[in-house]
Amino acid sequence: MSDTKTDGKVRKSEAEWRKELTPMQYAVLREKATERPFTGEYEHDPRKGTYVCAGCGQALFESDQKFDSGCGWPSFSKPAVESHIDEERDVSHGMIRTEVLCSKCEGHLGHVFNDGPGPTGLRYCINSAALKLNEEK
Repeated sequence: MSDTKTDGKVRKSEAEWRKELTPMQYAVLREKATERPFTGEYEHDPRKGTYVCAGCGQALFESDQKFDSGCGWPSFSKPAVESHIDEERDVSHGMIRTEVLCSKCEGHLGHVFNDGPGPTGLRYCINSAALKLNEEK
């Protein structure tokens, strides 16, 4: 049963998520999987617009903050709205990283690193499957 609580969070059953998302979107957003590098549809996409969460539609990143980091995934220097991104410590795979999540549906987006361009110095390394581009008209 789909639900948006008074805290603004989107909560759905695993069956609902599976029905609404593609297998890759489900694996990334709900199971914290990662796309293979250089395979995501948005890595080199030059179109302008707002990248929203593929799970709930919340605005996450603007195309003018996107840059080519060469890492194999779309990279952004800052979120569209800071409060739309949650961060958690991730110690999986023998590494210590900072996981990036959608604050509305708690979907896994990717990770953030401190090796991005100025002025933020951040690189939000995001799976294409976690995003949808709302293209500017």
